[in-house]
Amino acid sequence: MPRPDALDYLFGLPQYGSVGDDARKPGLERMDTMMDAMGRPHEALRAVHVAGTNGKGSVSSMIAAIATAAGLNTGLHTSPHLTHVEQRMRVDGVPAPTEWLVDAIDQYRDLFDRVSPSFFEVMVALTFRYFADRGVDLAVIEVGLGGRLDGTNVLHPALSVITNIDLDHTDLLGDTLPEIAREKAGIIKPQTPVLSGVTQRDAKATIAEVARAQDVPLYNLRDEVAWWAPKADLFGSIMDVETPLRDYDRIHLALAGEHQQANAALALRAAELVVPAVQARPDPVHEGLRNVRNLTGFRGRLDVLQEQPLIVVDVAHNPPGIAAGLQTIDAALTQRGGQLYVCMNAVQGKNLPEIARLLAERDAHVIPIPVDTARALSPKDIADTLRMHGVKVLPTRPLAEALTDYQHFAQPGDALFVTGSHKMVELLPDAFSLRE
Repeated sequence: MPRPDALDYLFGLPQYGSVGDDARKPGLERMDTMMDAMGRPHEALRAVHVAGTNGKGSVSSMIAAIATAAGLNTGLHTSPHLTHVEQRMRVDGVPAPTEWLVDAIDQYRDLFDRVSPSFFEVMVALTFRYFADRGVDLAVIEVGLGGRLDGTNVLHPALSVITNIDLDHTDLLGDTLPEIAREKAGIIKPQTPVLSGVTQRDAKATIAEVARAQDVPLYNLRDEVAWWAPKADLFGSIMDVETPLRDYDRIHLALAGEHQQANAALALRAAELVVPAVQARPDPVHEGLRNVRNLTGFRGRLDVLQEQPLIVVDVAHNPPGIAAGLQTIDAALTQRGGQLYVCMNAVQGKNLPEIARLLAERDAHVIPIPVDTARALSPKDIADTLRMHGVKVLPTRPLAEALTDYQHFAQPGDALFVTGSHKMVELLPDAFSLRE
């Protein structure tokens, strides 16, 4: 039997996004073994390690954008990818070359066969190797799931960041905020300061307890930083920010939503702590946050695909994330006076009844979209749950067809929100594609 080529081999490894819990392999033993065999490339990296329930991809990308704007050769690891796997490992916004990835998989295939890692672990290990090979000045590494047992946690970073805590992955991380906070706080390490955007009292107390046990400084965002947005719309915000270092006037943030304003404040403060050029002058902050998409390839967060009738896509997949997107679209609908339509899919364990409540409050008309992954709920299951909570459900259909139909029946003031998972971006037809 012929040996599968490198990318077929890679995608043949167990992926959490496709097969769920069977792909999750908690623990750092496999990562340590791979790092030893690869020359321990993670130890060559000056890194920022970012955990949290929501916003960690946004915060990671904004930190990386500021660092790139400051002139640093900046690596950025995020997951999952949107349209191709090389997007998980970028340097100054550019995905790793496919040729490099193929050669690296072939070089280390015997190692992977021996260790039996997950797809995620292999991608993290190869990211560390790629960033070390490229000699990045700063690596920004997003945690995959949790923190304590996540494959990225072999790092000993210059700064640990925790964006927020909410009830998600409760079957794996615990069903209370303190339990989840303790898992996220597992990225806290000796001699590494911690920056936290967490607001809930119990979760904050847990993080403070872990920081004390590790004897490291803990910076709480809302104790140190104030921000407000004189102007905000679907295309971003104008922000004023005060930090212990300086006042920033009229930052142009290219990402829409009140939640992104908080993420930007957290990323800004993180950059102040680790990027010398930011400590010297404010310009990299302004440039990085204004050009975050171009500098990092960041996509799929309240991206406006079309203005009239309005179509917005967001990869949110749990109630807090979807609520944040809906809150932003609410303002546009209030001005336009139209109807909210939603194309969505959902995966197991994401509290679909709470998402249904959010949609019912807005009188949304929802089209369930079929997605071919093991964790995805069927359109029928989605429709049944939505109807039980008073949501008007339209017939299910493929996303491309739903977008075409919306173009035909929508009124000028209507809005269509495409959401539910990263897979929805992959399903966008060419006319709306976010491919690079």
